[in-house]
Amino acid sequence: WGWKGGPPWKLPQKARARLCPQPALAQTTVLSWVHPWGPSHQVSSPSSPEAPDIPACPSLGQKIKKSTPAAGQPPQLTSSQNQDTISELASCLQRARELGARVRVLKSSAQDAGESCTPEANGHPEEPCGEKAPAYQRFHALAQPGPPGLVLPYKYQVLAEMFRSMDTIVGMLHNRSETPTFAKVQRGVQDMMRRRFEERNVGQIKTVYPASYCFRQERGVPTFKDGVKRSDYQLTIEPLLEQEADGAAPQLTASRLLQRRQIFSQKLVEHVKEHHKAFLASLRPPMVVPEDQLTRWHPRFNVDEVPDIEPAVLPQPPATEKLTTAQEVLARARSLMSPRMEKALSQLALRSAEPSSPGSPRPALPATPPATPPAASPSALKGVSQDLLERVRAKEAQKQLAQMTRCLEQEQRLQRLERLPELARVLRGVFVSERKPALSMEVACARMVGSCRTAMSPGEMEKHLLLLSELLPDWLRLHHIRTDTYVKLDKGADLASITARLVRQARAEEGL
Repeated sequence: WGWKGGPPWKLPQKARARLCPQPALAQTTVLSWVHPWGPSHQVSSPSSPEAPDIPACPSLGQKIKKSTPAAGQPPQLTSSQNQDTISELASCLQRARELGARVRVLKSSAQDAGESCTPEANGHPEEPCGEKAPAYQRFHALAQPGPPGLVLPYKYQVLAEMFRSMDTIVGMLHNRSETPTFAKVQRGVQDMMRRRFEERNVGQIKTVYPASYCFRQERGVPTFKDGVKRSDYQLTIEPLLEQEADGAAPQLTASRLLQRRQIFSQKLVEHVKEHHKAFLASLRPPMVVPEDQLTRWHPRFNVDEVPDIEPAVLPQPPATEKLTTAQEVLARARSLMSPRMEKALSQLALRSAEPSSPGSPRPALPATPPATPPAASPSALKGVSQDLLERVRAKEAQKQLAQMTRCLEQEQRLQRLERLPELARVLRGVFVSERKPALSMEVACARMVGSCRTAMSPGEMEKHLLLLSELLPDWLRLHHIRTDTYVKLDKGADLASITARLVRQARAEEGL
């Protein structure tokens, strides 16, 4: 150690202070550490263009080098040098605080400018919280892998997948010379996608690609379902294909399926481009981008908020006239008679009414009931209040008026209300036999169709169950889980009170 007393930490306090002035060295070390730009950073001069308003200050590294003791001498700092270093450090720290405050002001102004660009300013109004779609649908375009491009919205990609599944099912039926109906296609698409497929989706496909199918309402199509008769009208789907060169029947091959799928996707992209073009025109200033040069959407264009495609109108079955009374049957038969037949029947009636000779007896005619029932005799209504009679007649007139002005939807609802008491008993029996707390809608409808006396399709039975859950929500509840609907029944409720409530509801809506 070169010192008689041994290591420095074993020396007395006064000798250790003379050998190693710790306060001065510690102060120098702290000064070099708290310097914001490091010990060797040279602050630019006031004439530098990068920092025009930063005052020049000498480097602390130079100060430290100047204060470094020579070899063999103890390091010491004078009081004047110490004060100069502290004042320079205080000025540098004050300037650093001013720069930090200026940076924070600039950041806050930038954030305020970004928040001003709300969805309303971009042309996309915010939806209420209760009507928002799930996050995986609203931000589907942002979660796509790969570089950004012309990404389709989530609902458009689902529609493209429906078209692919529909084209596959129709191609299988068409290639084996079987008439594709909507019922067959619907069942196949739902099995492939595990998602509901309805006529509305078919109308959307027709809107996007009208030259893909030909839709017609036909009857006489063979079916293998109990609820559909051969004489009923069904929606048939025929693919529109180009004729073969050799005159053979065209087939939906794999290459044609792929080509039609690409055409459908391209038409979906063109549909989104129209909305994107309108968005660009709404900007300030407006932008115009050629469609052949467009490779990605505008950063502020929310792809997943593009509106749904409006479904096209599909052919509907013709309205058939149903005769319900004998008077309508006679009027219809009279309109179908030819003038000669009607004249012959009238002459025959006149001859049968006249006697054949003066002495011959007139043939006995069957007694015909009067057209209107005879009015009640005053003695039968003796003692009945006149106000009561007026109220009964007014109620009867109101009932007849309601029957004459009732629309088709109200008539169907009343028919379903009349069947509900019986269906409630059948449904409870189904739940008791199944021994399950809940059943899916398809299983419940299938069991009830097989147990009910009235012949109904599963779709019509589902409408009855929906009406039953609407009228008796405390007894029958529907739970929608993903793409399936489950029916849950309160088996402990009194069935007699349930049927009585349904009967009262039917009478109230019928106007009795």
